[in-house]
Amino acid sequence: MTDNESCGGSGPSLQHGGRPTPSGGRIPDPEIPRSGRVQRSRSLLEGIAWWRSDTTDFDGGFSLVELVVVLLVVAVLLAIAIPTFLGTQNGAFDRSVQSNLNTALTDAKVQFDGNSQTYLIGGVQDPTSLASALNSQQPALTFKAGSAGTAVTQGSSGSLSDISVAVSVDGNGVVLAAYSVPGNCFYAVDNAQTLSGSTSSVAPYSGTTTVSTTATMAPAGTIGLPVIAGQSYVEVKGDTNKTDCNAYSPKTSGSQTTIRYLTSGFPN
Repeated sequence: MTDNESCGGSGPSLQHGGRPTPSGGRIPDPEIPRSGRVQRSRSLLEGIAWWRSDTTDFDGGFSLVELVVVLLVVAVLLAIAIPTFLGTQNGAFDRSVQSNLNTALTDAKVQFDGNSQTYLIGGVQDPTSLASALNSQQPALTFKAGSAGTAVTQGSSGSLSDISVAVSVDGNGVVLAAYSVPGNCFYAVDNAQTLSGSTSSVAPYSGTTTVSTTATMAPAGTIGLPVIAGQSYVEVKGDTNKTDCNAYSPKTSGSQTTIRYLTSGFPN
Protein backbone atom coordinates (compact mmCIF):
# COMPACT_ATOMS: atom_id res chain seq x y z
CA MET A 1 0.00 0.00 0.00
CA THR A 2 1.25 3.39 -0.98
CA ASP A 3 1.40 6.49 1.09
CA ASN A 4 -1.71 7.82 -0.65
CA GLU A 5 -3.61 4.71 0.11
CA SER A 6 -2.50 4.75 3.70
CA CYS A 7 -3.78 8.35 3.99
CA GLY A 8 -7.10 7.30 2.43
CA GLY A 9 -6.67 9.40 -0.71
CA SER A 10 -6.20 8.57 -4.33
CA GLY A 11 -4.94 12.06 -5.59
CA PRO A 12 -1.43 13.03 -6.34
CA SER A 13 1.07 13.21 -3.63
CA LEU A 14 1.45 16.57 -1.90
CA GLN A 15 4.97 17.93 -2.20
CA HIS A 16 6.05 21.46 -1.47
CA GLY A 17 7.89 23.51 -4.10
CA GLY A 18 8.67 22.64 -7.70
CA ARG A 19 6.53 22.73 -10.86
CA PRO A 20 3.52 20.36 -11.50
CA THR A 21 3.83 17.57 -14.08
CA PRO A 22 1.09 15.96 -16.28
CA SER A 23 1.13 12.86 -14.16
CA GLY A 24 0.32 14.87 -11.06
CA GLY A 25 3.80 15.04 -9.62
CA ARG A 26 6.11 18.10 -9.21
CA ILE A 27 9.57 18.89 -10.48
CA PRO A 28 11.65 20.32 -7.67
CA ASP A 29 13.13 23.84 -8.17
CA PRO A 30 16.84 23.75 -8.83
CA GLU A 31 18.73 24.36 -5.68
CA ILE A 32 21.03 27.47 -5.86
CA PRO A 33 24.25 26.74 -4.10
CA ARG A 34 24.82 28.89 -1.08
CA SER A 35 28.21 29.90 -2.37
CA GLY A 36 26.60 31.43 -5.50
CA ARG A 37 24.25 33.52 -3.42
CA VAL A 38 27.13 34.81 -1.36
CA GLN A 39 29.11 35.60 -4.51
CA ARG A 40 26.24 37.61 -6.02
CA SER A 41 25.71 39.52 -2.78
CA ARG A 42 29.44 40.26 -2.57
CA SER A 43 29.52 41.59 -6.16
CA LEU A 44 26.56 43.88 -5.49
CA LEU A 45 28.11 45.25 -2.32
CA GLU A 46 31.42 45.82 -4.07
CA GLY A 47 29.66 47.75 -6.85
CA ILE A 48 27.88 49.98 -4.34
CA ALA A 49 31.12 50.56 -2.48
CA TRP A 50 32.93 51.49 -5.72
CA TRP A 51 30.19 53.93 -6.72
CA ARG A 52 30.27 55.63 -3.34
CA SER A 53 34.04 55.92 -3.32
CA ASP A 54 34.09 57.35 -6.85
CA THR A 55 31.40 59.87 -6.00
CA THR A 56 33.20 60.85 -2.82
CA ASP A 57 36.44 61.46 -4.71
CA PHE A 58 34.63 63.69 -7.19
CA ASP A 59 33.00 65.80 -4.47
CA GLY A 60 36.17 66.06 -2.43
CA GLY A 61 37.63 69.10 -4.35
CA PHE A 62 40.84 69.66 -6.29
CA SER A 63 44.09 67.96 -5.62
CA LEU A 64 47.15 69.96 -4.57
CA VAL A 65 48.69 69.61 -8.02
CA GLU A 66 45.54 70.96 -9.68
CA LEU A 67 45.48 73.96 -7.35
CA VAL A 68 49.13 74.72 -8.05
CA VAL A 69 48.49 74.61 -11.81
CA VAL A 70 45.52 76.98 -11.47
CA LEU A 71 47.57 79.42 -9.39
CA LEU A 72 50.37 79.38 -11.95
CA VAL A 73 47.94 80.15 -14.76
CA VAL A 74 46.43 83.05 -12.77
CA ALA A 75 49.90 84.41 -12.02
CA VAL A 76 50.84 84.38 -15.71
CA LEU A 77 47.63 86.17 -16.67
CA LEU A 78 48.19 88.84 -14.01
CA ALA A 79 51.78 89.33 -15.15
CA ILE A 80 50.45 90.09 -18.62
CA ALA A 81 47.41 92.17 -17.64
CA ILE A 82 48.82 94.43 -14.90
CA PRO A 83 51.54 96.17 -16.98
CA THR A 84 49.04 96.72 -19.77
CA PHE A 85 46.52 98.21 -17.36
CA LEU A 86 49.12 100.46 -15.71
CA GLY A 87 50.40 101.64 -19.08
CA THR A 88 46.89 102.57 -20.16
CA GLN A 89 46.21 104.31 -16.84
CA ASN A 90 49.47 106.30 -16.94
CA GLY A 91 48.76 107.39 -20.50
CA ALA A 92 45.35 108.65 -19.39
CA PHE A 93 46.97 110.69 -16.59
CA ASP A 94 49.41 112.26 -19.04
CA ARG A 95 46.66 113.21 -21.48
CA SER A 96 44.63 114.72 -18.64
CA VAL A 97 47.58 116.91 -17.57
CA GLN A 98 48.21 117.99 -21.16
CA SER A 99 44.56 118.93 -21.56
CA ASN A 100 44.68 120.97 -18.33
CA LEU A 101 47.79 122.82 -19.51
CA ASN A 102 46.23 123.61 -22.88
CA THR A 103 43.23 125.05 -21.05
CA ALA A 104 45.49 127.03 -18.71
CA LEU A 105 47.53 128.35 -21.64
CA THR A 106 44.37 129.55 -23.39
CA ASP A 107 43.31 131.36 -20.20
CA ALA A 108 46.77 132.91 -19.84
CA LYS A 109 46.61 134.22 -23.40
CA VAL A 110 43.27 135.84 -22.60
CA GLN A 111 44.93 137.60 -19.65
CA PHE A 112 47.85 138.61 -21.89
CA ASP A 113 45.59 140.12 -24.54
CA GLY A 114 43.42 141.91 -21.99
CA ASN A 115 46.44 143.28 -20.14
CA SER A 116 48.03 145.36 -22.92
CA GLN A 117 49.91 142.42 -24.43
CA THR A 118 51.98 141.58 -21.36
CA TYR A 119 52.10 138.99 -18.62
CA LEU A 120 53.23 141.58 -16.10
CA ILE A 121 50.69 142.66 -13.49
CA GLY A 122 50.89 146.32 -12.60
CA GLY A 123 54.11 146.57 -14.59
CA VAL A 124 55.98 144.05 -12.45
CA GLN A 125 56.82 140.36 -12.53
CA ASP A 126 54.00 139.15 -10.27
CA PRO A 127 53.07 135.47 -10.79
CA THR A 128 50.99 135.51 -7.59
CA SER A 129 48.57 138.10 -8.98
CA LEU A 130 48.51 136.36 -12.35
CA ALA A 131 47.68 133.04 -10.66
CA SER A 132 44.89 134.74 -8.73
CA ALA A 133 43.42 136.19 -11.92
CA LEU A 134 43.59 132.80 -13.61
CA ASN A 135 41.86 131.12 -10.64
CA SER A 136 38.97 133.55 -11.02
CA GLN A 137 38.82 132.90 -14.74
CA GLN A 138 39.17 129.10 -14.57
CA PRO A 139 37.83 127.65 -11.28
CA ALA A 140 38.18 124.07 -12.55
CA LEU A 141 41.97 124.34 -12.11
CA THR A 142 44.15 125.50 -9.23
CA PHE A 143 46.81 128.05 -10.19
CA LYS A 144 49.72 128.81 -7.89
CA ALA A 145 52.76 131.04 -8.22
CA GLY A 146 55.96 129.14 -8.84
CA SER A 147 58.96 129.87 -6.67
CA ALA A 148 62.46 128.71 -5.84
CA GLY A 149 61.07 126.67 -2.94
CA THR A 150 61.51 122.94 -2.48
CA ALA A 151 57.96 121.95 -1.54
CA VAL A 152 54.64 121.56 -3.31
CA THR A 153 53.24 124.28 -1.04
CA GLN A 154 55.92 126.64 -2.42
CA GLY A 155 54.65 126.65 -5.96
CA SER A 156 55.34 123.18 -7.35
CA SER A 157 52.54 121.26 -9.04
CA GLY A 158 51.55 118.26 -6.99
CA SER A 159 48.62 116.89 -8.98
CA LEU A 160 46.88 116.81 -12.34
CA SER A 161 44.89 120.01 -11.80
CA ASP A 162 47.57 122.03 -9.95
CA ILE A 163 49.11 124.54 -12.35
CA SER A 164 52.37 126.20 -11.36
CA VAL A 165 52.77 129.68 -12.93
CA ALA A 166 55.87 131.81 -13.67
CA VAL A 167 56.46 134.97 -15.71
CA SER A 168 59.56 136.28 -17.46
CA VAL A 169 61.10 139.49 -16.11
CA ASP A 170 60.11 141.45 -19.22
CA GLY A 171 56.52 140.14 -19.26
CA ASN A 172 56.82 138.57 -22.69
CA GLY A 173 56.86 134.97 -21.50
CA VAL A 174 54.80 132.72 -19.29
CA VAL A 175 55.58 129.20 -18.04
CA LEU A 176 52.94 126.75 -16.83
CA ALA A 177 53.74 123.39 -15.21
CA ALA A 178 51.64 120.42 -14.13
CA TYR A 179 52.58 117.06 -12.61
CA SER A 180 51.25 113.73 -13.84
CA VAL A 181 50.78 110.83 -11.42
CA PRO A 182 53.23 108.38 -13.08
CA GLY A 183 56.17 110.73 -12.41
CA ASN A 184 56.03 112.94 -15.49
CA CYS A 185 56.00 116.72 -15.52
CA PHE A 186 54.75 118.79 -18.42
CA TYR A 187 55.42 122.45 -19.21
CA ALA A 188 53.62 124.82 -21.56
CA VAL A 189 55.66 127.88 -22.52
CA ASP A 190 54.38 130.93 -24.40
CA ASN A 191 56.80 133.63 -25.52
CA ALA A 192 55.31 136.65 -27.27
CA GLN A 193 58.73 137.20 -28.85
CA THR A 194 62.19 135.67 -28.69
CA LEU A 195 63.52 136.50 -25.27
CA SER A 196 66.60 138.69 -24.95
CA GLY A 197 69.77 137.63 -23.17
CA SER A 198 68.95 139.64 -20.07
CA THR A 199 65.59 137.87 -19.81
CA SER A 200 66.73 134.35 -20.67
CA SER A 201 69.56 134.49 -18.14
CA VAL A 202 67.25 134.74 -15.13
CA ALA A 203 64.45 132.57 -13.78
CA PRO A 204 62.41 130.89 -15.01
CA TYR A 205 64.55 130.54 -18.17
CA SER A 206 68.01 130.36 -16.62
CA GLY A 207 68.41 126.60 -16.49
CA THR A 208 71.53 124.84 -17.73
CA THR A 209 70.02 121.52 -18.81
CA THR A 210 69.66 121.64 -22.59
CA VAL A 211 66.19 120.97 -23.95
CA SER A 212 65.97 119.64 -27.50
CA THR A 213 63.29 118.25 -29.78
CA THR A 214 64.85 114.80 -29.33
CA ALA A 215 64.25 112.94 -26.06
CA THR A 216 67.57 112.87 -24.18
CA MET A 217 68.72 111.79 -20.75
CA ALA A 218 68.56 114.76 -18.41
CA PRO A 219 71.22 115.19 -15.72
CA ALA A 220 70.14 116.56 -12.36
CA GLY A 221 69.77 120.32 -12.53
CA THR A 222 67.60 123.23 -13.60
CA ILE A 223 65.91 122.90 -16.96
CA GLY A 224 66.70 125.47 -19.63
CA LEU A 225 63.30 126.30 -21.13
CA PRO A 226 62.86 127.34 -24.80
CA VAL A 227 63.29 131.11 -25.37
CA ILE A 228 62.14 131.19 -29.01
CA ALA A 229 58.98 133.07 -29.95
CA GLY A 230 55.75 131.09 -29.91
CA GLN A 231 54.46 128.21 -27.89
CA SER A 232 56.60 125.26 -26.75
CA TYR A 233 55.62 122.09 -24.96
CA VAL A 234 58.11 120.35 -22.68
CA GLU A 235 57.89 116.81 -21.38
CA VAL A 236 59.99 115.51 -18.48
CA LYS A 237 59.55 111.78 -17.96
CA GLY A 238 60.67 109.57 -15.10
CA ASP A 239 61.07 112.22 -12.39
CA THR A 240 58.99 111.12 -9.40
CA ASN A 241 59.99 114.15 -7.32
CA LYS A 242 56.93 116.40 -7.36
CA THR A 243 58.84 119.44 -6.12
CA ASP A 244 60.86 119.46 -9.36
CA CYS A 245 57.69 120.31 -11.30
CA ASN A 246 57.84 124.04 -10.68
CA ALA A 247 57.29 126.72 -13.33
CA TYR A 248 59.70 129.20 -11.73
CA SER A 249 62.51 126.74 -10.99
CA PRO A 250 61.95 123.76 -13.31
CA LYS A 251 64.45 121.00 -12.64
CA THR A 252 65.12 117.29 -12.76
CA SER A 253 66.59 114.91 -10.25
CA GLY A 254 68.40 112.87 -12.91
CA SER A 255 68.39 109.06 -12.64
CA GLN A 256 66.76 107.85 -15.88
CA THR A 257 64.90 111.13 -16.46
CA THR A 258 64.37 112.13 -20.09
CA ILE A 259 63.43 115.54 -21.44
CA ARG A 260 62.08 116.77 -24.74
CA TYR A 261 60.19 119.71 -26.22
CA LEU A 262 58.12 120.37 -29.34
CA THR A 263 56.47 123.46 -30.79
CA SER A 264 53.51 121.64 -32.35
CA GLY A 265 52.07 120.12 -29.20
CA PHE A 266 53.02 117.85 -26.37
CA PRO A 267 55.34 114.94 -27.22
CA ASN A 268 53.61 111.57 -27.24
